[in-house]
Amino acid sequence: MGNIRYCIEDRKPSGFDGARLLYVSTSKYEGDWQSILHSHPFSELFYVVHGSGTFVTEDMEFPVCENDMVIINPHVQHTEKSLYTTPLEYIVLGIDGLMFSFDKIASVQDSILMQTALGDVYKYNTQNSYVYAYLNIMLEEITKKEENYEAVCQNLLEVIMLCMLRHNNLSIVQNSNVLLNRECARIKKYLDANYSENITLDTLAAFSHMNKYYLAHAFTKYMGVSPITYLLQKRIEEGKSLLSSTSHSISQISTILGFSSQSYFSQAFKKATGRTPVQYRSESKRSGVEKREAGAVLERV
Repeated sequence: MGNIRYCIEDRKPSGFDGARLLYVSTSKYEGDWQSILHSHPFSELFYVVHGSGTFVTEDMEFPVCENDMVIINPHVQHTEKSLYTTPLEYIVLGIDGLMFSFDKIASVQDSILMQTALGDVYKYNTQNSYVYAYLNIMLEEITKKEENYEAVCQNLLEVIMLCMLRHNNLSIVQNSNVLLNRECARIKKYLDANYSENITLDTLAAFSHMNKYYLAHAFTKYMGVSPITYLLQKRIEEGKSLLSSTSHSISQISTILGFSSQSYFSQAFKKATGRTPVQYRSESKRSGVEKREAGAVLERV
């Protein structure tokens, strides 16, 4: 009897650690299409089961048809449009913890790479791969919800990504936490530069293209305080500087800082520092005089 043993190397592609399947959804166009640009702070895989239409990013549009896979990196605005004659039917996977790099992709027929201001979108045809078969198994698992179906779906996600990496020279370069931290740093920089403006969570959501509730959660995790609390702290710190170094009135300073009224500024300032703006200015000036006098004594000595 012939016997052949194939050994498996204990090796896992980098970038898979921390990748988590968030959801699996199926959709079919039935005449009530709502084509609205939207974005997510995680990656999506968009697989066309049947039909044809177009995929739309921030300022670009390209055709999609059966067996096409579209990879959408985090924060990219996108949507899809179906043709009435050949309605789109597709499967979407939401994946947290990774993003794709397309630097090494080879030129493949029917593939399209779209580079937007916030990230990349890549489309290719999977006709000669097993991706659809694995997606069907995943759908069956998540529909029946038998014991340990979550683990099965998570492992199938890794199998699908391995097939994608194998045939398209894609690579995974960093997880979404790094991207999210970068986005939070960008929001912090925006708040530092525009603290005097009328800024709300809706303002920040429009600026970052993130859901405002997810944004608030991510920023709080990144900075230790919510974006609105950080904004208030920034205004108070700038207020201290203005009270110490200028002769502007309290009303003028409250306006410069972006507070809706002098009373709100005074109330927020006292809550943060334990002193009213007038008391802080008086103490600051007294401290300044004492330092100058001490300096003069040292010079005489």
